[in-house]
Amino acid sequence: MDCFDTWGNRHLGLFTFSHSPKHLELYRRYGFWPRFLTAVMRKQVTAGATVPGCVLYGELTAAERPGALRLGRALTQAVHEGLNLEREITAVQTQGLGDTVLLENADSGLDGLAVCHCGAGSEAGEDVCFVKFGAVRPGPGAADRFERLLEACEQLAAEKGLRQLDAGTNLARQDAYRRMADRGFRTWLQGVTMHKPNEPGYSHADAYVIDDWR
Repeated sequence: MDCFDTWGNRHLGLFTFSHSPKHLELYRRYGFWPRFLTAVMRKQVTAGATVPGCVLYGELTAAERPGALRLGRALTQAVHEGLNLEREITAVQTQGLGDTVLLENADSGLDGLAVCHCGAGSEAGEDVCFVKFGAVRPGPGAADRFERLLEACEQLAAEKGLRQLDAGTNLARQDAYRRMADRGFRTWLQGVTMHKPNEPGYSHADAYVIDDWR
């Protein structure tokens, strides 16, 4: 907690057992407050049509990557001030853990991104594509962009020859959860997110975000 104070973090969060009063009380003593459940979900991969405007960070040239990271930072900042996935994107690429899906739009920006771990040797595990984090640009049309992002993640899994797609979302993001369930995702694990301070962060009804904080 002293480190967090030193770093100047404005919002802290963790994922823990939703059924354990002991865990909830322990973290409450440090100022964390339980909010909505998070559903960690999975589905069997099926090959679909190619998603328009979908590129992979790993396929970009060294000269193109800084620009992609800049656009990704702008997108995540729009989702929640201070949210930045640059380290995760570059770590996945450097360590060979998977790839990052980028959804381009006609205005030379990004409609969405998803950091994906793929297969054995990553957090996904054998024969699994795990969406570590995904988000789309907020505002009008966000739901359609989220559908494209889910399609693009499944396309990546199919191209990698992986049979299972894992992705989680907080249940405060009601429409995001419904759309995932409609696509065949089913919950296999759930926990509760605890926040300090007791504020939603980017877990609210207008956010179309994939993550589970494990």
